[in-house]
Parts: sequence; C-alpha cells; structure tokens
Amino acid sequence: MPTLYSAGAWKITMYAGGHNPPHFHVVTRDRMEAQVMIATLTVLRGEVRANVLKAALAWAAKNRSLLERTWIELH
Repeated sequence: MPTLYSAGAWKITMYAGGHNPPHFHVVTRDRMEAQVMIATLTVLRGEVRANVLKAALAWAAKNRSLLERTWIELH
C-alpha cells in the first residue's frame, strides 16, 4: 500500500490489487477512511472530516494523472 501523499494528519494511499472502480484511500491518523473514485473524485464509501476531504480532493484534482498511473501500475 504505497502512500502517494502525506499531509501529517492524513494521507492518500492505494492498495495493490484493489477492486474496481479505480480509487484511492484518504486515511487519517485517527483511523477514519474514505475511498474516492479517481475519475469523478466522489466518495465511494467511508468518511473523513470535511476539511480533510476538501484538502485531499484538491490534491487529487492536481495529481489525477499520478493517481491514474499508480492505479495501472498496481493492477
């Protein structure tokens, strides 16, 4: 499970061999977690605090090509 980005209190990760649709995980230090679809940046399941989600989605929007490449490499 590579960490693609870390902001201290939360990080963006991706699991090898994960299920479709292509997605990433936003994981917080207090073990909250949300799965976010790469194509639409919508939450598939789980939840994190609103400020964390906003920051994670902003990072993901700027780094979507990295997320897509990493998904392909891991799957």
